[in-house]
Amino acid sequence: MWNKEQQPSQPTPQPAAGIPPSVATSSPTSQTGGVTLVGETLRIQGTMTSKEEVVVHGELSGQLELNHRLTIGAKGKVEAGVKAKEVIIAGSVKGNVDASERITLRSGANLVGDVKTAGIVIEDGAYFKGGIDITRPVTPR
Repeated sequence: MWNKEQQPSQPTPQPAAGIPPSVATSSPTSQTGGVTLVGETLRIQGTMTSKEEVVVHGELSGQLELNHRLTIGAKGKVEAGVKAKEVIIAGSVKGNVDASERITLRSGANLVGDVKTAGIVIEDGAYFKGGIDITRPVTPR
């Protein structure tokens, strides 16, 4: 039992199937409206802009610009110019990627294109073909 002055603990939310634990457990900040999920059966063509986090398990082609994190799942396929704060790739990307903070290529990721970022992580088993431009992180004044 618990002390009368203590509240019972809330159940821990479980990650949804297919969403990486880092995405499923992260809580959206007050600056964002949440997480947008592009499912496996969804195919988007054109320009996509968002101020919230985006997780792609489907296909996306065109231009993609975010003010937050972009996560491309293992089955996700992106053929686009990408600009985001942080980009995590577990699937396939064909196009240039500009991440103001960091790009992470998970094992099994496939990235063909030039990248511009302040930091990059390439795990064993990831494929990358292109150029890397390391920028200095933006420091607030």
